[in-house]
Amino acid sequence: MSAGPVDGGRGGGPAPAAATAGPAEHEAEAKPDAEARPEAEVETAPAAEPEVAGPAAEPEVAGPEADNDRWSAFAPEPERQPGRLRRAVAALGRGLVHEWTLAVAGSLVLAVVMTWPTLRYPAHTIPQDIWDPTLQAWQMAWSGHILLTDPGQLWHANAFYPERYSFAFSDTLLGYAPAGMIGTGPMAAVLRYNIMYVLLHALAFVGAYALVRQLGAGRVGAAVAGAAFAYAPWRLSQAGHMHVLSTGGIALSLAMLARGHGWSLRYGYRPERTRVGWALAGWLVATWQISLGFGIGLPFAYVLGVTVLAVVLLWLVRRVLRRPRRPVDRRLLLTHLVGMLVFAAAGLLLALPYLTVADLHPEARRTVAELQLYSPPLKSFFVAPAESRVWGSAHADARAAMPFVPENTLLPGFALYGLAAAGLFFSIWTVRQRILLLAGVVVSLVLAMGTRFHGGDATYLLLFHHLPGWDGLRTPGRLVVWTTLLLAVLAAGAVTAFVDRAREATADRAPAGLGPWLRLASLVPLLLVLVEGLNTTPHPIVPKQPAVLRSVQGPLMVLPSDPLTDENVMLWATDKFQPMVNGGSGFYPTRQQEIREASKTFPDSASVTALREIGVKTVVVLRDRAAGTPWQNAADAPVDGLGITREEVGEDAVVFHLTP
Repeated sequence: MSAGPVDGGRGGGPAPAAATAGPAEHEAEAKPDAEARPEAEVETAPAAEPEVAGPAAEPEVAGPEADNDRWSAFAPEPERQPGRLRRAVAALGRGLVHEWTLAVAGSLVLAVVMTWPTLRYPAHTIPQDIWDPTLQAWQMAWSGHILLTDPGQLWHANAFYPERYSFAFSDTLLGYAPAGMIGTGPMAAVLRYNIMYVLLHALAFVGAYALVRQLGAGRVGAAVAGAAFAYAPWRLSQAGHMHVLSTGGIALSLAMLARGHGWSLRYGYRPERTRVGWALAGWLVATWQISLGFGIGLPFAYVLGVTVLAVVLLWLVRRVLRRPRRPVDRRLLLTHLVGMLVFAAAGLLLALPYLTVADLHPEARRTVAELQLYSPPLKSFFVAPAESRVWGSAHADARAAMPFVPENTLLPGFALYGLAAAGLFFSIWTVRQRILLLAGVVVSLVLAMGTRFHGGDATYLLLFHHLPGWDGLRTPGRLVVWTTLLLAVLAAGAVTAFVDRAREATADRAPAGLGPWLRLASLVPLLLVLVEGLNTTPHPIVPKQPAVLRSVQGPLMVLPSDPLTDENVMLWATDKFQPMVNGGSGFYPTRQQEIREASKTFPDSASVTALREIGVKTVVVLRDRAAGTPWQNAADAPVDGLGITREEVGEDAVVFHLTP
């Protein structure tokens, strides 16, 4: 045992470190070298040379230290500590091969492939059709524009003039407002829409992947769940409804909340794994999710509320029964209180404009008759939309018998059904967990059927009549989001069990060459799910903006005006956002319909008077659009005695100025 370093100076005592050595070590250290060597060696030792004074003199080192010094030349060089640059490069390399980096990168690549050709001509084409997608492109553009220029006017959009709170006439996609702040004009709006369309698919994959991983599934099982959730065939029928497709925040927030609690389905609650930051992030993502629209966000809010209530009741039951109670993390409890307050406050602020619209416009209220139209029968969950590359043509006859096809083709995927069924018998989840997951699937399926399940009196209509806000949802079939997510969790349990069993077989019993084949077989479920998600979604060219709308002033009305054409007009107005009568949404205000009807005789005294009364100063007639409509002769009609002037702008537009 070494006694520590020795001071090499003359006349010096032992180094301070020697004070900590044991008694035996001190005794050995005090003995002269002569006593430590054989006697013969002492007698034949040469006489010491005289001491040489001066700076060149070197102290002689004797004893074990000399032996150590003699062999030091053969010792390995001390390891050099890496510099800042090398450490940064190493950290970057570790980050690039991290599971979550690969998951995010893979989800982006997969989203581009699975939504192709969305990004082929992203500034000129748009998925599905040129109607609702152009409306939603306007929604993003409006929210970004108004939040930068006049946030107080957010809910009073330029469309549907002179109506108030017109931005709340449909789901707003408000959570995408930061994207709407980039660029101006219709081309930028279309480009922005297409990019977000691809990204929302990537987020859905990552959200479901993160949730199922947190619940305890393996990587392959989580990938299957992510693909099933993001690319279920039913989503292809909703390609024109971005607010319906934007579901990634649901799964991601649930994953974050579970991680914040240190809880998983497979391993239960682990207090040492609680993370306050993840819990807060979960509530913030949930808040962002409901800002995209209440059509999907409202059921999600109720699911969160029921979950919180169930956790509280379970804690109270354990307390009453005096069972062992786990310690309550006060920081986590405070985080949840803050998160729930933020979530509730945001939900209330978003709901107020919709409540005001319902008071101002009774025609906006949903009716049971609408529910009956949109409610899907049970067979809808086995029918794919026409945009499905695999099943589209095969299910054409089944679709023809349905009352409202876009909301009645709700196939989550036959591969997903098969994997989920396998997960009921062979899974990493416990039997009780499988039963609960199956019960969730059944409940969500029954609710998604709306009035088609025994009239809905004891199911959907019960919620419709008694839960606040639920009467604003007219499309029960969209609850298939929850059916798909629960099926994906069941499927992930089966796939993970198969991968685990294959790994054990490879390690213990299987022949050496079988391992790669088993690993390859574990990817088959993923490929099957992805193949069912392949699309034939049309990508029509977006109608070109008439040049006149880049300069004309409002308030204005563009003719012809009808529910579909007005959605294009809204997109064309994203240069100047002029106030205009035109507008498209989930419902149509009575006053707008009256103005549209009165304008069919424009220009005449009655129509001009009606437009002046509401403050319209400009009317634009688009010649190429007017053919075959009530306005086909409006561009060339006489205006004498009406107090208005007519101006030809280019070859395709005529502008009428309604002077006071």
